[in-house]
Amino acid sequence: MEKALQKHYEWRGKYEIALRARLNDAADLALAYTPGVALPCLEIEKDQEKSFELTRRWNTVAVITDGTAVLGLGDIGPLAAMPVMEGKAALFKKFGDVDAIPLCIKSKDVDELVNTIALLEGNFGGINLEDISAPRCFEIEQKLIERLSIPVFHDDQHGTAIVALAAVKNALRLTGRTPAETRIVLNGAGAAGVAIINLLLKAGFVDVIACGRDGAIYKGKEGMRESHAQLAETTNPRGVTGTLADAMKDTDIFIGVSSPDCVTADMVRSMNDKCAVFALANPIPEIMPHLAKEGGAYIVGTGRSDFANQINNVHAFPGVFRGALDARARVITDEMKLAAANAIANYVTDAELSTEFIMPSALNKEVADAVAKAVYSCAQNSFLS
Repeated sequence: MEKALQKHYEWRGKYEIALRARLNDAADLALAYTPGVALPCLEIEKDQEKSFELTRRWNTVAVITDGTAVLGLGDIGPLAAMPVMEGKAALFKKFGDVDAIPLCIKSKDVDELVNTIALLEGNFGGINLEDISAPRCFEIEQKLIERLSIPVFHDDQHGTAIVALAAVKNALRLTGRTPAETRIVLNGAGAAGVAIINLLLKAGFVDVIACGRDGAIYKGKEGMRESHAQLAETTNPRGVTGTLADAMKDTDIFIGVSSPDCVTADMVRSMNDKCAVFALANPIPEIMPHLAKEGGAYIVGTGRSDFANQINNVHAFPGVFRGALDARARVITDEMKLAAANAIANYVTDAELSTEFIMPSALNKEVADAVAKAVYSCAQNSFLS
């Protein structure tokens, strides 16, 4: 960890601006700036869609946060969130060749955030929301989707949902189960958890139990917040009640987007044979892999790079935006998310697939290319471009 701090002092930022236009002499200057720049300005004045052809807008995404839910650090504020946003920008460029600009906004007011972001729309081809606390993040994203004509994507929600679904799909390839017969329990019914569940339901899973801090979410449970009440309407068809330990009994897959060390080997032991445990809390998962395996887990995945089966958003967001930008999509639909999850899962061949390899390497740039093609194709077929 000390080395990471040292490197940040050395880097003084993880990205920089590079020139695409040559500026070596007066003729170059006349083309790129005055007087030549007046012509593209006038073209855009006549047709604002030309901004996607005459400026870098077509390939530029804003990575936006208010700093209220940063990694496992919580509400550390917008300035302290900048290293994370710069890291996200670096990943966008490395894996998707997307130019990303970090914007850390000093406000916690939903309408102020929405209005600020909306006013900046013309500078970007897409908006990536990041590390905004729930339930505000749901409202912010929805208001922006309704107001803007470019894709808005809260990666903590949808990027996590895409990679979680990809992992689940490959777990089913190994166990031979179908979505309809698979029992899933998810712990952590916040932004990521809600998005994962919604995408699982879209993918044909039926028996999904969501758990919050006080255990299983079910119809009629008292004192639920609105997002949990909505989950209760679409999940837990068997009406399971009680603690997380109660909810995990006789299930096939556990997905955690919650807190460290909240799952024990005995809880895993209560699951069905050939169960999968995806403990995605970072940096400390809900259960360490060796303990999950002691409890009988057949497949174990985490969000960490130092264990097998890393399930990380970097599998998803660079390719999702690459495909959406190339298609000039105005929204990122559930169908595009499903296409992205399928592309990630299918990138692992039958020959490669094993309990220790259900996800492609997070450093494999070709995964982003596969996701981009799938998203682009889906956007084209949906007439969204």
